Amino acid sequence: MLGNERRSGRLKGIAVDIDGTITFSDRRIDCRAIEALRSLDVPVVLATGNILCFARAAAKLIGTAGMVIAENGGAVSLGNEHAEFNSRYLDDCERMFRILSERFELERLDPSHRRTEIALRRNFDMKIAQELVHKSGLDVELVDTGFAMHIKSVHINKGLGLRRIAELVGISAKELAAIGDSPNDIEMLQESGYGIAVGNAHNMVKSAVRHVTAGEYGAGVAEAIEHMRKLGLL
Repeated sequence: MLGNERRSGRLKGIAVDIDGTITFSDRRIDCRAIEALRSLDVPVVLATGNILCFARAAAKLIGTAGMVIAENGGAVSLGNEHAEFNSRYLDDCERMFRILSERFELERLDPSHRRTEIALRRNFDMKIAQELVHKSGLDVELVDTGFAMHIKSVHINKGLGLRRIAELVGISAKELAAIGDSPNDIEMLQESGYGIAVGNAHNMVKSAVRHVTAGEYGAGVAEAIEHMRKLGLL
């Protein structure tokens, strides 16, 4: 784990990953996380590699403030009346998709809704695909979230999405905490003022945060919130 725990200054919000953090590995919602998030008196930002309409629906059902980071940081929204998409690197993702398609039979996920990256079903050899990405010379990366494979720009991540959300509401990302489990959460966790990994998190994530919970999935989220309350951060 990184650094000493911050013990002064109250946080103004919390960003939390969805899949594998507030859901179980089979994507069922862990109600322990929902109860903990609803108990907060600061806004909650939902972060996901999924598409914007999914993130907005999740925010509505969970009862959060409506602020979301979607497509691994490529899309951000403050609510149904606002959305920003960083599609400037999508052409490189499409080029990489065509290269991979020459080797594998690929299945795109949500192609009509995904506007900043390409998501694929996890049914091909990741090692070979990573070699092809490296040889391509394109500024893209292939990220396995455990739920899908994402062809995304190296210039887009959840950390930049968190920074943009903070800018839009007039605060610093360091005034937000973040909770996550997957390597695609690392930039968000490090960009925040206090990063926490749930107990089921990837080891790379655990080594990049201030605190790791004993509890997994939703139990870890509830534990993380209680931990920050004890530190006087919430």
